[in-house]
Order: sequence, then C-alpha cells, then structure tokens
Amino acid sequence: MLKFVLLVNKQGQTRLSQYYEYSTVVERVITEADIIRKCLARSDEQCSFMEYKNFKVVYRRYASLYFIIAVDNSENELNILEFIHNVVEAFDRYFESVCELDIMFNIEKAHMILDEMIMNGHITETNKNRALAPIVVLDKAVKQLNL
Repeated sequence: MLKFVLLVNKQGQTRLSQYYEYSTVVERVITEADIIRKCLARSDEQCSFMEYKNFKVVYRRYASLYFIIAVDNSENELNILEFIHNVVEAFDRYFESVCELDIMFNIEKAHMILDEMIMNGHITETNKNRALAPIVVLDKAVKQLNL
C-alpha cells in the first residue's frame, strides 16, 4: 500500500504531495523534510530505494523533479519504480513534455491524474489512456463552455 506521493524539485521544495494515510501536519513536515534531504543527498550511482522508519521510500529523478513514493514493506520496489515511470509518462502525455512549471500551475490536474491512478493508497490504473480520459473529457467540456 502506498503511504504518500511527493514531487520535489532539486532545491527540495515540495511541488505536489498526496497522502493516503492520516498523519498530522507537523509529522508530515518533519517526515517530508527528512526524506527529501536524504533523497537529494544520494548520488546517481546509489539505488533508488531506501528504508525509512517503518516503510520504504522509492524515488526517481526526472529532469528537475524527484518523484518520491513511500510504501509499506510488503510492496515490491521495482514495481513502484515502474509505476513512477508510468505516472511520468501520463503527465508527459497530458502536459506535452511535463516540467516543474506545469505541475505548479496545473496542480489540480496533476492531482486528478494521480487520483485516477491511485485510490486509497492502492494502484488501480496503469493504462495511461484510461487514466487521462476523465481529464480530457473535462477539458473538452470547459472548451465548449468557453465558446
């Protein structure tokens, strides 16, 4: 089960966070800061997953963004790495070459894409076309209303 998803830039600023287990704001800030600091400090030669407290952290860097997912100990790290790549491809397809600014200025659409792929901490959709279908329909409806 996924515990949370973070998108962080190279300076350590969180650009998107989605939690699937309750924790207080103070706990979130402390955990995020610690995990981000550890991920940014690791070199490219080190593996992309590590253990932190009672869960595993799987991350991958794409351009200037780190995609960080925390999972419980029963999850397969390589599956989560593949899922991160799948999320990046979905963002890439929707935003047409996604960058940090796309996430910042379209945060609600990024959350919608994640919500289509993850439900209650479980990966429910890996097909990019199906994950993007609702947001594409919504965009078409908005365009029709603006005409």
